Amino acid sequence: MVAPDVIGLGIANVDIVLRFERMPRWEDPGRVEGFTIADGGPAGTACAVAALFGVKTGFIDTFGNDDMAERKLQKLQQVGVDVSHMIKYDEPEDHIAFVYVQAQTGERYFSFLKEFLSHKVQPEELDRDYLTSASYLHLDGAHTKASLQAARWMHEAGKSVVLDAASTKREIPDWMRELVVETDVLICGSGFGTMLTGYEKREDAGKAILEIGTRIVVQTEGLDGNYTTSADEFFHTPAFKMNAIDTTGAGDVFHGAYLVGLVKGWDLRRTAAFASAVYAIHCTVLGNRKGIPSMEEVEAFLKERG
Repeated sequence: MVAPDVIGLGIANVDIVLRFERMPRWEDPGRVEGFTIADGGPAGTACAVAALFGVKTGFIDTFGNDDMAERKLQKLQQVGVDVSHMIKYDEPEDHIAFVYVQAQTGERYFSFLKEFLSHKVQPEELDRDYLTSASYLHLDGAHTKASLQAARWMHEAGKSVVLDAASTKREIPDWMRELVVETDVLICGSGFGTMLTGYEKREDAGKAILEIGTRIVVQTEGLDGNYTTSADEFFHTPAFKMNAIDTTGAGDVFHGAYLVGLVKGWDLRRTAAFASAVYAIHCTVLGNRKGIPSMEEVEAFLKERG
């Protein structure tokens, strides 16, 4: 088997997506304007997107014994993701998300199955040789103990760790702080940098995170684009204006496209612009992992916008 460029360790799930003009109520359920069954999960989606752009990718998560679990595996395999190290449990799939999309804005709300993430990958279930065969490990913070172990193995092998840290206004827990210490490329949502460092300004927060040991910090801010901090530069990449249909998984798609730039060795500005373009085009289609453009479509999109 050819060694993967990227291995993801985190969540892949099945999304049930419903598009409404307004949220239903018991006394006034309204109508559903559109629906789809899609596939999500932060690290799972990132790996699927990277694979669609030709990156050799593997993925590790748990999966159940029913049709939903089989779908989860098949959708990853269909785009070329290696699932040979996924870990099975003998119960129905628990990574199921229900996504409610606001028709006018594309914004969404989530509900999760009560048992969501009740089965976690354990450190002793990991294959160290398989993990360290990759150049990059991509984490989303799930399977905490296994993620910390995998990250440490990667660094012992001289490899790199990429972490997807979600937006937050809450105090950063100790386990996440430990994971950031083991991270080379941190891609974090709005508020995470401030809550981690105490600095309000993005540049100050980015520089403080570099002092922890991270090499690259990308702070994503939705409609405001993203801000990159490295030892050499700090810059802003504006978001592309699009008619958003569904923003579900947009950040996960951004991370997958960013992995493409890392693997190909692009400079940080090109990588950020490419990821922003893939993210924007994806938001024009209902359903996570749907509407992912080809490389040619992305290049044409970027050329049109200068």
